[in-house]
Amino acid sequence: MRGRAAILFIAAACFSAPLTAQDNFSKDFSYLQQQDSYLQSIGWKLVTSNAAFCDQTKPATGLLIQDAAGYGDPARVRAETGIGGDIFIHAVVPRSPAALAGIDAPEELTAIDGMELAALPLDEDRLWQRQLDIMAMIAASLAEDGTVELSIAGRPGPATITGKRACASRFELISGRSSVSTNGTRIAVGRDFVGLGYAEDEFAAALAHELAHNLLGHAGWLDTNGRGRRNVRKTEDEADRLMPWLLANAGYDPAAAVRFLERWGPKNGGGLFRKRTHSGWDERAEAVAAEIPRVLASQSRRGAADWKADFARIIALD
Repeated sequence: MRGRAAILFIAAACFSAPLTAQDNFSKDFSYLQQQDSYLQSIGWKLVTSNAAFCDQTKPATGLLIQDAAGYGDPARVRAETGIGGDIFIHAVVPRSPAALAGIDAPEELTAIDGMELAALPLDEDRLWQRQLDIMAMIAASLAEDGTVELSIAGRPGPATITGKRACASRFELISGRSSVSTNGTRIAVGRDFVGLGYAEDEFAAALAHELAHNLLGHAGWLDTNGRGRRNVRKTEDEADRLMPWLLANAGYDPAAAVRFLERWGPKNGGGLFRKRTHSGWDERAEAVAAEIPRVLASQSRRGAADWKADFARIIALD
């Protein structure tokens, strides 16, 4: 069928999170898989439930694919996952197209649309590139006709996955970090981010804040208008206010955005909530709380929290 390049689905690469060389390799690998599954599942809810209101969408599968070569000890990864090659399914979002197609984790991915992955070269100086290439192949296939065929080791034939419409943002778990950030398309979550230990809806609120930046086009607006304190604060305040809208559509309590700010804010003055580029955490919580009645009214009137129609923006995009 096909096989070209473009960034893929919601389930993003985690090749930048190498495992430790300690004796508890199995335990650490299992915990990494749990973290990845947790992140991707929440991210999936946010991007698929809000797709109707996003300007840019892509078909998504709900898969997280990884390359054993990107880890510090590929042989141990292969032994842990039971795969013979390097490319494997690391996580599958429940009730996603991949899950409905019967794909599970861990399983070895051998081909995409009939193209054998073992034939792909590995750059020893850029071990992460092959994984990006594979992600791009799947994305291109989905973009062509909304489907992709994946061959799994030990299965009699390929599984055909029909992508689900999702906002064009992806989520990655990154080792050695304790913050959450976005570059406009990718939301990077540090494995040491304290919010991973919060209630699910509160952690979802942190993700919703960063996703809001992407959906509202803040990176491009700041590139055009400058990244001075005043402008950055405008985008931060606007992202705060969109949090409950995104949460509500994903099935979470929109008030979780307030609870997140109240729990995280007092102990964390820097990073995501830097004083000079962000309003005080209490002011932010009040602004989010004031937004919730509008969210509920939109849900009642339209059957969904239609932020495209009912959300009042702070900044105007040309």
